[in-house]
Amino acid sequence: MPPSYQNPIKMRAGLAAATLHTAFPPCYFPVYAVDYGQHSSRPMNLKVGIVGLPNVGKSTLFSALTKTKIDIANYPFTTIDPNVGVVSVADPRLEQLSALSHSAKTISAIVEFVDIAGLVKGAAAGEGLGNKFLSHIREVDAICEVVRGFSDPSIIHTLSNPDPQRDIEVINTELVLKDLETIGRALEKAKSDLKAGAAKEQLFKIATLEKAQKALNDGVLASAVGFSAEESEVLQPLTLLTHKPFLYVLNVAHESEQITLPGIDFIYLNIRNELDASDLSLAEQEELGVAAHVDELITRAYQSLGLITFFTTGEDETRAWTIVRGSTAPVAGSAIHSDFQEQFIKAMVVPWDKLLAAGGWPQAAKNGWVQTCGKDYIVADGDVIEFKI
Repeated sequence: MPPSYQNPIKMRAGLAAATLHTAFPPCYFPVYAVDYGQHSSRPMNLKVGIVGLPNVGKSTLFSALTKTKIDIANYPFTTIDPNVGVVSVADPRLEQLSALSHSAKTISAIVEFVDIAGLVKGAAAGEGLGNKFLSHIREVDAICEVVRGFSDPSIIHTLSNPDPQRDIEVINTELVLKDLETIGRALEKAKSDLKAGAAKEQLFKIATLEKAQKALNDGVLASAVGFSAEESEVLQPLTLLTHKPFLYVLNVAHESEQITLPGIDFIYLNIRNELDASDLSLAEQEELGVAAHVDELITRAYQSLGLITFFTTGEDETRAWTIVRGSTAPVAGSAIHSDFQEQFIKAMVVPWDKLLAAGGWPQAAKNGWVQTCGKDYIVADGDVIEFKI
């Protein structure tokens, strides 16, 4: 970034100008950004919001991901109410386990994608129906920011020409300004509540809010601050927009057209080609020498939330279950049914690759690869589990 660049957040907030910190860690995705809780007894439906300026390819990407036909047009605000689609998480382990068990059904983990209308400069103040669109972002677990990296005079750009760094800063500035508004209200209430007692708790809350406020005023996204678990508990009810994990998609004419921005780990896609490829079967893609790459986005969205997969497998079905990394066996069982947590006795666990190598549970047990695990066992990604209740 040029040394002369002035932080738009500080300028618009009436503060002293300073360099915007765009070099936030691209792979820092705090598990606490999504509060599923250690006692959740429902399957997790992850929700990823697709955001960006108007006409950058958000709705086209949504269509490619979900294979859903929606209105795609060359003018701002084609999308008013968000489109929602559910996408399976590609996992070759699931198919192999299903084949091993000759399962009647195979059920994947899923991610829910939400196509949110284009944001514009001033959205935090209500420009372009900004307040409504920002509220849609608040409801998602992670943000997929689509950035235009190609030039085409026939496709309108609301800021006259594509500039990935500037466009990211415009979107992130609007999210930061909205979070500053949210934190300002929370601070005012916390200071008012301080007079009513519980001083120690309130002082910690105020300190945490002020820490977040300072970071945002410095142009640092909340997800890059590195809050402690206790501080994150304070912030969680606020559902801050910038406290969510971010994924960045650069929409390019050719995947080889790559650019480097500090701290941004782009997924490079020609989104129009992805949409075309999504209409073809795998056999047709191979025949024509084309391939869809959107699975990378789906996988990274899933992983970015600090989640892992365990499996159950049998003749009836083989299924992938989503849990927070670090979950114990009873908590993992609660993804299936609350009884699996409340009445948990033990779990029989074998790594998925060991089960495949053995050819089934009996041989895996004979090989000593099946563990009998109690309540304190921490489930690993790829575990195949039989619960005993």
